[in-house]
Amino acid sequence: MRKILITGGAGNIGSSLADRLSLDDNNEIVLVDNLLTGDPLKIPSNRSNITFIKSDVNNYSDISAIMLCQKFDYVFHYAAVVGVKRTIDNPKMVLNDIEGIKNILDLSKNTSIKKVFYSSSSEVYGEPVEIPQYEDTTPLNSRLPYAIVKNVGEAFFRTYHLEYGLNYTIFRFFNTYGPRQSTDFVISKFISQAQQNRDITIYGDGLQTRTFCYIDDNLETTEKILNQSNLDNEVINIGSDQEITILELAQKVIKLLNSKSKIIHLDPLKEGDMTRRKPDISKMKVVLTRALTSIDEGIMLTAKSGFLQ
Repeated sequence: MRKILITGGAGNIGSSLADRLSLDDNNEIVLVDNLLTGDPLKIPSNRSNITFIKSDVNNYSDISAIMLCQKFDYVFHYAAVVGVKRTIDNPKMVLNDIEGIKNILDLSKNTSIKKVFYSSSSEVYGEPVEIPQYEDTTPLNSRLPYAIVKNVGEAFFRTYHLEYGLNYTIFRFFNTYGPRQSTDFVISKFISQAQQNRDITIYGDGLQTRTFCYIDDNLETTEKILNQSNLDNEVINIGSDQEITILELAQKVIKLLNSKSKIIHLDPLKEGDMTRRKPDISKMKVVLTRALTSIDEGIMLTAKSGFLQ
């Protein structure tokens, strides 16, 4: 039996990962989440090998009570305050996530943990210095609190490996979307607005570009890295390399869903809305060994899921 802890387990990626890993009866999975941004409805309820515990990883006594009494083999540390606007509006809350990173690492090095997986973010790259953005050579230049905390977290993981031999893999996630994603995020928000024939709102002119990774591509890559024990002590971009402007994305959602929505332009965000983002995903392609889900297919799968509010 393999025992796995997933923090942030009531979020989009954490709950989806638990659902996928629970299909293997050899996995026993414990989810923790303080439900600040997580949703208990996302937690898989029909799996006997999944347990949910409400807990705050930023509180040492909370998370230590769980980790010291259960002998976990692997930890996925996905708990974090997320969302560009939310993290800009609540910088102190974001900085508190450093405590959670330290707690997870301190408890992991002193227990039975074989490896810790960390959800970093494309935000660490900031405004593009080069395109595509490479894990090992592209400078990390964002000054936003969320990105700084993710970058600090990466430094902690490297340091704990050097000091204590604790193995890790760092995932830099690029806009992973899917049925469980909150409508705070762009694709889910656009789909929800289009399904209701409401105006689709875009910050600025909409010419900023992004790449979008369907949840199944993220999860399959992650599971393979776990099962094959590869990419030890490395960083990997998890995303797509197909760029699209936000305006084109809105137009595509309207067309695919046969919606009557109109596109409305709002004032640009004062900060945090980078002009361009595109990862090099050579490492991911080697692990995944198949074509990524197209944006059209991913939009339709998300729209048909019935999960979005």
